[in-house]
Amino acid sequence: MTASATEPQVLSTTAGDFPLHEYHVRLGGREWALLHTGAILSHEEEERYLWEERDHKPYGIVLWPAAIALAHEIASRGEDFRGQRVLELGAGTGLPGIVAASLGARLVQTDKLELAMSVCRRNGERNGARGIDHRIVNWTEWDDDERYDWIIGSDVLYGEVMHPHLRAIFERNLAPGGRILLSDPFRKPSLKLLEALEADGWKIVLTKWNVGEEATPRPIGVFEMAPPR
Repeated sequence: MTASATEPQVLSTTAGDFPLHEYHVRLGGREWALLHTGAILSHEEEERYLWEERDHKPYGIVLWPAAIALAHEIASRGEDFRGQRVLELGAGTGLPGIVAASLGARLVQTDKLELAMSVCRRNGERNGARGIDHRIVNWTEWDDDERYDWIIGSDVLYGEVMHPHLRAIFERNLAPGGRILLSDPFRKPSLKLLEALEADGWKIVLTKWNVGEEATPRPIGVFEMAPPR
């Protein structure tokens, strides 16, 4: 992932104006250009953001390492997503879903924040990802009855209070034979949900990615999940 020399654009919100920076993400011989308010790759950068910057920079439009890892995982699978119906939860800047759509997936991207969805939509258009259905939804008021071959999400498991709602979405919206692909930097609440699902018969396979500087890479787990038969 490399920064572009392009002058940053500005995102105007009720909380103020935020510069949108452009990053180029190179995966599987292809390149995507992504707008975001800031890239947080290392653990130290995350701690600084949470303690010093979160009130001043929209978290839903930050580029998180879990999104980069999930995008790499999807790009490495290529044909697994071609022609498949895909639901992205908590899309944020939209990177993993945009990669899936570029590979031929029929994509629905969701987020509860209208601001995040506006940037997500712009990123899709900038990268020529066609036919994406963008929806502003809240997991606690979920009313989607569609079935999807894949449900994907990056760093969406950290809120333990939301675990019952996520489980309900998994069970309601995953098509027979479908799979879930979630990335997470091994947060304790996230592992608690994954362990509970595994105890209930879900099959979970872990792939590990390292994101960020070579000297201090951030380990990210990508968890492929299949429900009990």
